[in-house]
Amino acid sequence: MGDTRLTIHPLTPERWADLEAIFLARGCSVARGCWCMYYRVSGTPPAPPKGTTRSAANRAALKALVDAGEPVGLLGYRGRAPVGWVSIAPRERYAKLQKSPVMKPVDDLPVWSIVCFVVPAEHRGQGVAAALLAGAVEWARRQRIHLLEAYPVDRPQRASDDAMWFGAKSMFDAAGFEEVARRKPQRPVVRLRTSGRGPVTGG
Repeated sequence: MGDTRLTIHPLTPERWADLEAIFLARGCSVARGCWCMYYRVSGTPPAPPKGTTRSAANRAALKALVDAGEPVGLLGYRGRAPVGWVSIAPRERYAKLQKSPVMKPVDDLPVWSIVCFVVPAEHRGQGVAAALLAGAVEWARRQRIHLLEAYPVDRPQRASDDAMWFGAKSMFDAAGFEEVARRKPQRPVVRLRTSGRGPVTGG
């Protein structure tokens, strides 16, 4: 499997080229169409400006958030090479989650949501996603973010790569996350309290 230890850094304007390297790599065609904007916009997104593709508009929208200092996610590095991305931000920044039948709010506790992982084809099967998750949990602890939430896939057989952008439930189980809701048979909602004490739900 190789060395699965990663160095984790928030995406900043200075690291934008590293995100592009991940999204433009082989196996990441969905990511470079979405540019991690799909869940940040509620309803049908507006048509891109004339002469601009949806992908280009999404890329520009994400870069604008990064340039403004918005927390949008973390990059994982093996040495100096960027090998993966995890989208993590305050739940309210993902507008589409609010009305999602599967991922709508469980309660009104303040949480940060982990929405997707992007790992280029050449780095898959090496524990990169699990290392990204571990790095995200540790980063959240350092930032005093107390509650993380995610929406993994729970299937006995391997799902398509596109479905696995959310991560596998088994990976979150291994990281200590607890299931708090399940509105669809194969799509649970899981949470982890990263610091302090107290329940993981407000119910």
